Amino acid sequence: MENTNRDIKREINEKLNDQVLRGALGRFATAYPIARAKAYENVEDVDALREQFRQMKIETVNNIDAVADQFEASVIKRGGKVFRAKDGDALKEYLIDLCKKANVKRIVKSKSMASEEIHLNHALEEAGLHVKETDLGEWIISLAGHKPSHMVMPAIHLNKEQIAEYFSKELQQEIPTDIPFMVQAARKALRTEFLTADMGISGANFGIAENGAIGLVTNEGNARLVTTLPRVHVVIIGYEKLIPTIKDAAPILRTLPRNATGQRMTSYMTMTTGQTPVIVKQDGKWIEQDKELHVILLDNGRLKAAKDPKFKEIYNCVRCASCLNVCPVYTIVGGHVYGHIYAGGIGAILTAFLHSMGDFEQINELCIGCRKCVEICPGKMNIPGLIEELRSQRVKDNGLPFGVKAVFENVLANRKVFHTLLRLAAIGQKPFQSGKVIRHLPLFLAGLAKDRSLPAVADTPFRDRVQKITRKIANPKKRIAFFSGCNIDFIFPETGESVYKVLHDLNMEVVFPEDQSCCGKPVLGMGDKETAKSIAIKNIEAFEAANADVILSACPTCAETWHETYVELFHDDPQWKNRVEKIAHKVREFSHFVAEEYAKAGRLNKVAGGTKVTYHDSCHMKRGLNIFEEPRKLLEAAKGYDFVEMNNCDKCCGMAGAFGVKYTELSMPILKEKIQNIKDSGAEVIAVGCPACMMQIQGGLDKQLPSVKIKHVAEILAENIKD
Repeated sequence: MENTNRDIKREINEKLNDQVLRGALGRFATAYPIARAKAYENVEDVDALREQFRQMKIETVNNIDAVADQFEASVIKRGGKVFRAKDGDALKEYLIDLCKKANVKRIVKSKSMASEEIHLNHALEEAGLHVKETDLGEWIISLAGHKPSHMVMPAIHLNKEQIAEYFSKELQQEIPTDIPFMVQAARKALRTEFLTADMGISGANFGIAENGAIGLVTNEGNARLVTTLPRVHVVIIGYEKLIPTIKDAAPILRTLPRNATGQRMTSYMTMTTGQTPVIVKQDGKWIEQDKELHVILLDNGRLKAAKDPKFKEIYNCVRCASCLNVCPVYTIVGGHVYGHIYAGGIGAILTAFLHSMGDFEQINELCIGCRKCVEICPGKMNIPGLIEELRSQRVKDNGLPFGVKAVFENVLANRKVFHTLLRLAAIGQKPFQSGKVIRHLPLFLAGLAKDRSLPAVADTPFRDRVQKITRKIANPKKRIAFFSGCNIDFIFPETGESVYKVLHDLNMEVVFPEDQSCCGKPVLGMGDKETAKSIAIKNIEAFEAANADVILSACPTCAETWHETYVELFHDDPQWKNRVEKIAHKVREFSHFVAEEYAKAGRLNKVAGGTKVTYHDSCHMKRGLNIFEEPRKLLEAAKGYDFVEMNNCDKCCGMAGAFGVKYTELSMPILKEKIQNIKDSGAEVIAVGCPACMMQIQGGLDKQLPSVKIKHVAEILAENIKD
């Protein structure tokens, strides 16, 4: 059942005000990248290892039925029983019936996210069974009555004082806040549970089809006790954990510990297969008998994903939670605001398939699309891309809200209406405008400008300046059609002028197709592919008519939309496919193109001395277009500037389109961290290659660090060109 009564904003603000949570997540977010990098130091080619893992998972999901059949046959051959559970209810029914038949009264569990997913403990307890979590983190949150806030470290949101309080209440004695003492107290309390348990329930990090073995990768000895001591062992494993052979476990064992906890290997690596002897007390005597082994293969939406050409990619997830560890949103609010069991961007996707699309809809906007997760994921999952695809499916099935649909179809898709409204906004903003920014807003809008000034719409848009700044070039090297995008056209027209100046200096002819409009990214971000197609067609027709050698954009989001997203939109449209691919091939991002031309002309020589300048990597630029060296080369060669790097230069600034406005309370902490990193660099100028980032960081600097100026790379280059 989906929860439709949640107040996400309230939950977010509660977490933002939880100083224990913020402190723990902040420290971990700082330490994790260092630990992970150190753990990978002895891996010669990290990307090759990730690709090996990815290819193995792709081959497995493409043959998931055969792999599952082989796994089942192998388990049965070795004395186990296999039950394929369609969903959580089927699993719980089977398990409770098994407990009755086997006279099970007491159960111990090792870590299992699949059991959390279906709220298994609650069902078992309602059936009168005594259930005890034995993973230390899981035991802690069970005492607290909480859900996991992290897939690997479920109690990361709690501090030692809170944990000591829960321990004291459970153990009915005063437990000090000494961590080693608390660990010993937990061991002592749980040891009795292990020895008196009738059943042990474990999860599995992988299940091997060729021999029916399961693998457990842990840092505590509890999983070995759970799978060894009780007379009945139940394994709960999702289809996505299956792998064909024991050799396929190697890339998992090489990536999972490094990505999850920054370890080269965990304390325990356990494989167990088939029935094994167990000592049990019967009629007052200890006797040896074969352990009962039951393996439950849980579907709960997994097979549906496996059959989907796009969403089968979720089988690449190894549940290392590295995507959470680098997520700008997760690292300030933790996992509980995501509502169900799985947190972060991957949590939103899993929630859609394993719980409900309604719950997905409530949390999907917490993914800001920065793609830091893609960069670090062992399986190279495109988490933001899958979230956008889910949004598209939601819109296809249920449509957009009426107001949003009206704006998209009648404003963004209509260039003349859209641009007329922007021109009117330039007039309407006058009472609140202070130079190029808006520092204060009235009434309920005041919060939008509390820690960040907002950009003012330019009095004269770029398109109205084109005729004045366009130069006639004799024997031009190339004919460039400039796609300004909304931000350069109406917010930062001076950046567009700098682009023209740099291109003219390179002896390029530059034209501006007047019929161009928004690239369509805001529409795509909401999942409206049909309106996006309409916008794309108008832009493509406008630029085909320009007959240019190169289509240039100084906005990486626009460049990526043209270069990649337009192609994806029309990949199955025979009428448009070839036209789109042909024109997309011409699209170039400004700094990448100019650096290439400067290199040909011998103009990329480093210069020293001058104003200190640092650089912020936009998410779309670095992780979308893989452009990050070229802007730096241009800045290092810029006369009058001394380039310095800042900490976390490629961490999102918190703008992320509509996110920066709708979730100001989340956007601002991310921006504040960026401003602090700029300050710590000692730079007097922050250079950017993205107008959207420019809007966000300019606003933050104006309120928090006004001594530092922000400039687009094009503006810095233009300064060294004589008029």
